[in-house]
Amino acid sequence: MQQHIGRLPVAFYDENRTGTLVARIMTDVEGVRNLVGTGLLEFVGGILTAIIAFCILIRISGRMTLLTVCILLVFGLILQRAFKTIRPIFRERSRINAEVTGRLTESLGGVRVVKGYHAEESEARVFARGVDRLLKNVISSITAQSLMTLSSTMVLGVVGGLIMYLGAKEISAHRLDVGGYVEYTMLLAFMVAPVIQLVSIGTQLTEALAGLDRTTEILNEREEDSEPNRTVAVDPIRGNVAFQNVTFAYEINKPVLHGISFESKPGTVTALVGSSGSGKSTIISLICGFHNAVGGEVLIDDVDLATIRLSSYRQQLGVVLQETFLFDGTIRENILFSRPLATEEQLMEASRIARVDEFAERFPEKYDTIVGERGVKLSGGQRQRISIARAILADPRILILDEATSSLDSESEALIQSGLNFLMQGRTTFVIAHRLSTIRRADQILVIEQGRIVERGTHESLYKLQGRYYDLYTRQHGLETNLFLAPGEGDKIEESVSGTI
Repeated sequence: MQQHIGRLPVAFYDENRTGTLVARIMTDVEGVRNLVGTGLLEFVGGILTAIIAFCILIRISGRMTLLTVCILLVFGLILQRAFKTIRPIFRERSRINAEVTGRLTESLGGVRVVKGYHAEESEARVFARGVDRLLKNVISSITAQSLMTLSSTMVLGVVGGLIMYLGAKEISAHRLDVGGYVEYTMLLAFMVAPVIQLVSIGTQLTEALAGLDRTTEILNEREEDSEPNRTVAVDPIRGNVAFQNVTFAYEINKPVLHGISFESKPGTVTALVGSSGSGKSTIISLICGFHNAVGGEVLIDDVDLATIRLSSYRQQLGVVLQETFLFDGTIRENILFSRPLATEEQLMEASRIARVDEFAERFPEKYDTIVGERGVKLSGGQRQRISIARAILADPRILILDEATSSLDSESEALIQSGLNFLMQGRTTFVIAHRLSTIRRADQILVIEQGRIVERGTHESLYKLQGRYYDLYTRQHGLETNLFLAPGEGDKIEESVSGTI
């Protein structure tokens, strides 16, 4: 289950909460384990014993045996309908359990936000409501199980009384002796036992089948590389990226990109700027292969990305995000995540370039220092430097920098910028940055608004154009106040705020 979910497209994760998926991996599969566990094996053994007992009982008294079998068959049909009623209850329990676990996971992951807004009581109430729903579901299943147990006990009593009555008549008619009657009742216990056992393990099996249903739902989801048109393996790539009249929509009839066309040659830097929600991150998602274009083509070295096996493509892709994600392991393990078989020399070289060594060497455990969940024991700048070292070690052909320095202070940004400059050399780089000063040296700047490219060019050409880019740039740096500055002072301010790269 975990391996399969790991291979599913990003769109699947967009529609499912992380905590819910964790619950389905850990809880639903546990039901499958129960299905093939000791209960089922014992039941199969009981069925075999019952068949052997039935054959002998027919020889002793066919009349009593057929009557007993008829009663058991009727009871079996009743049980079948009862299990069909209980199965949805267990499916609902699994769903509720996944929701409650998902919310609990989110609450614990965002504990600083919860405490920052003094929302502990609110989260406790949300969790209590979920647990109350779970309790009501459990009560329903226990009630149904109790009714089935009561029914099985009554059937056992009816069969026992009937056999006593018929056995007495058979003995009085001299068709059966006392020894044969005793033998019959002992063998009858072996034939009836699986029915009683079915009731006792029926709930377990029904819960297991409900878990199997939900597990099958996940396993039937199509993996990214399972699409029949993804047959091309690209290794290595040069890194030429081209969009040809690309349109895209997350929802039908609600496009977010309209006719996007551009080309980024190997070794160049392409910057995407624009207001929030304009479509910059969507373009990056298409380059990463997280989504497929609805119309047009995204070409990698003149090959349609929709036909490329993503497992071969993403090995040559590096991503540095604004929100750096670190695993709860050591600094060494987090850097090696992109290339587990890298040598110690390669690890140290990447750490040196990204300035990780400056703080890692100060820890008592050095590179074996535990960073905590999501790197909570490190500062934002330290986490970002580890992220850059990870990307340097991967040696990608295509590099994505998505707001890589926007959350950092000026001192941290200055330290990280040199590592980014090294990382961008010789690679096809795409940069999203709200700090427009960080993209002054980009080979081309694409200004995105409402899913369209409204301007393109270099910083100098777009600045002279005095269009949308000029408006964004001057508004951010306050250069409209140059009207009140001495001649030439506005240029000095512009140069000072734009000298990050």
